[in-house]
Amino acid sequence: MAWFILLISGLFEVVWATAMKSSDGFTKLGLSILTGVAALIGFWLLAYAMKYLPLGTAYPVWLGIGAIGTFVFGVIWFGEPASVLRVASVGLILAGIIGLKVAS
Repeated sequence: MAWFILLISGLFEVVWATAMKSSDGFTKLGLSILTGVAALIGFWLLAYAMKYLPLGTAYPVWLGIGAIGTFVFGVIWFGEPASVLRVASVGLILAGIIGLKVAS
């Protein structure tokens, strides 16, 4: 269950990071509020998952989910480049997440 909560928490990180980018420096009220609410929920879920998972596993996995998710949103939603080197680098982050899951 802790792993599932950690996954959901990571998805909330994607939401707040994407909303923050879309808020244009917090000049759009709705997106600014969404950023704060999603961040609070994401941190709360991360804290819950950390009750059952080691810090050295939970935090890097959470961060990796957020990094991969925001990369994908950046490419799809904001038209950011998806060069071979960028995609390969995100693949390394995914490999690290898988490694931490297997190691625990």
